[in-house]
Amino acid sequence: QVQLVESGGGLVQPGGSLRLSCTASATIFSIYTMGWYRQAPGKQRELVATLTTVGYANYADSVKGRFTISRDNSENTVYLQMNSLKPEDTAVYYCNAVYKYTYWGQGTQVTVSS
Repeated sequence: QVQLVESGGGLVQPGGSLRLSCTASATIFSIYTMGWYRQAPGKQRELVATLTTVGYANYADSVKGRFTISRDNSENTVYLQMNSLKPEDTAVYYCNAVYKYTYWGQGTQVTVSS
């Protein structure tokens, strides 16, 4: 069982930045493919970005060039740097870890509004 704890969400103005963090309780964090997903009110959960164990990153078209996913295996943490935020980025952001099984965090709210 892996527990994931997200942090870093909040209220930001359009054009602003936030960095989300997700820390995992996994004994061997480096074997997990990590990802960020989001769910806006009334919409399905969608992929934001994933990062494999060898550093391959994949992004949703809507966030390419604005968001960056990274990981620090020594800290059991994955990050999502979000720049040039737009109101349509408003959602609950969830951390995800995959290795044989899929694990989810509890989510952190990101609100982009003036």
